[in-house]
Amino acid sequence: MRIIEVPSPRHARLELFKLGADPAGVRIMCEKSVFRALKLNDVPTIAANIIKQEMLSYGGEAATSYGSLDLSAKKTDLLIMGTLKQFTLLCRKLLLHQFSLPRLSKQIARTLKNYDGIPEPVTINGKKLVFGKKTYIMGVLNVTPDSFSDGGKFFSLKDALNRAEEMIKEGADLIDIGGESTRPGADPVPAGIELERVLPVIKILRKKRVMISIDTRKALVAEAAVKAGAGIINDISGLRYDKKMAKVAAKYNVPVIVMHTSGTPRKMQKRTGYRDLIGEIMEYLDKSVEIAENAGVPRSCVIIDPGFGFGKTPEQNLEILRRIREFRSMGNPILIGTSRKSTIGSVLGLPPDQRIEGTSATLAIAISGGVDIIRVHDVKKMKRTAKMADAIVRRI
Repeated sequence: MRIIEVPSPRHARLELFKLGADPAGVRIMCEKSVFRALKLNDVPTIAANIIKQEMLSYGGEAATSYGSLDLSAKKTDLLIMGTLKQFTLLCRKLLLHQFSLPRLSKQIARTLKNYDGIPEPVTINGKKLVFGKKTYIMGVLNVTPDSFSDGGKFFSLKDALNRAEEMIKEGADLIDIGGESTRPGADPVPAGIELERVLPVIKILRKKRVMISIDTRKALVAEAAVKAGAGIINDISGLRYDKKMAKVAAKYNVPVIVMHTSGTPRKMQKRTGYRDLIGEIMEYLDKSVEIAENAGVPRSCVIIDPGFGFGKTPEQNLEILRRIREFRSMGNPILIGTSRKSTIGSVLGLPPDQRIEGTSATLAIAISGGVDIIRVHDVKKMKRTAKMADAIVRRI
């Protein structure tokens, strides 16, 4: 006798076929084999109570705040619990109701589909990233004198190009070029200086068979970098710092990476108070995706990054890793950058250049949780980590 893990419909189908179940029975039982707990925030009390009663009628469960029971609260958070089959029945029934329930029905169905689905491919520099089959490696190239881990090492054009060439040989799929340090406490750099640092590197690297990412918060820098050969914009502010950034991405038809942070690098570590860490990060990223869409960037061309190390305590960063799979419900590809960061140092008591094993552990956990792209300094070693993790978790 044993308990088996059935985390997704794919796993359910595999186990049912192993039993020799009839294909028709597999189709019927598959949705009954997978359990989900879905959280909605700020649902109107009347709608929440209807959802609760409907889910109970199908054998599922739903929890609301106490204030929703006596109608003293106008809105409530709602936790719906049940099998995929029960959710399917619920969504069908909600389409027949009032009180914005048809809209909620579609949102619930889309969220469940996203969680178990695979993001659409993204094209960068004419190359397509096809998700679900492997983890892509983004190599970090800081053309700065003050980045937290390798500041100054690749500040000259020669050193930067040599390092880029080395990362390409080690198996980097993308090179992320940044001319402004965004470590905690860092001061901003004028756009002109940032351009002087990154453009020469991009113009030469564009001739190589590698995808180029520009790591910047400034629309002016992003536009010049894209013209020079960058194929994706990596904005740590989630399109908030410069209101023109999303329009640049739309104008040149390039994807964007939007990251969560709680403020500018100088002040972000003073803003680590969260009521609902994962919920607030996802709400922020949802807004970033909306900003991109409103500017003309397709949702499928937006990659999300929960911002490990940006405006979070070590404990909060570890919680992000433990719960990284929850971000799959947004339906966007997920990127994470844990490489050599201070949370690893706080756990192991080691300086940045000795955090390779810690980085490897964090990335293996992230990949097992569904991350699609990892941003790393040590390309060769982390590519091996990713290949091993992929062999374990992408087996179905």
